Amino acid sequence: MKLRFTPRAIENINELADYLNERSSSAARNVRAAIYERLQTLLMFPRAGRRQNAEDVRKVVTRRYRYLIYYMHDEPGEEIIILNIKHPAEDREHEDP
Repeated sequence: MKLRFTPRAIENINELADYLNERSSSAARNVRAAIYERLQTLLMFPRAGRRQNAEDVRKVVTRRYRYLIYYMHDEPGEEIIILNIKHPAEDREHEDP
């Protein structure tokens, strides 16, 4: 199983890193670690996320800091496609059913 990030997800990560680094480099490291930890768990349990209204889209939440990770699981391709990563206060395009 491998991770693939969409351009939007990469943009989300870059914006998040820029925002946090301006305020606190330690906060940026901690949030990055929480996201990385959740992604590693997702590799082991790709169906762990909650289904969203959009077909095949799932969501997991980081245990710490509560960031939302939206993804799709491509079983034949053996990859998890990260669609976007959002702070709960941000507008989201996907919704829980």
